[in-house]
Amino acid sequence: MVEDKVNEKDINEISMQIILHAGDARVIIKEALDCIATCDFEKAEQKLTEAKKKITAAHSVQTATIQGEARGEKIEFSLLFAHAQDTLMTIMSEWNTAKQLVHVFGEFDKRLKKLEGK
Repeated sequence: MVEDKVNEKDINEISMQIILHAGDARVIIKEALDCIATCDFEKAEQKLTEAKKKITAAHSVQTATIQGEARGEKIEFSLLFAHAQDTLMTIMSEWNTAKQLVHVFGEFDKRLKKLEGK
């Protein structure tokens, strides 16, 4: 028999999975930003790819939970789940900003090298 209610323990575990994956992504994004600072754009891109995998894992857990509710599973409001969603959204925004910074600074670096004749 399929349970039609997600209990508090389950939603807390789901929330922590989202927070942990998103937190791992944040650490990796910081590493990518450090790579930008040293003009290592290739490594920065690699870090962002790695971070995206963590974000995707967190997003998958979130999506599965939301889809369950859409199918009729009862999920009571959880402040921890709301926090997990907020954390994920913030880190997704950080990823988007870091991705754009790689592009912008990479273009500036190319122009500087061209001006310097390198």
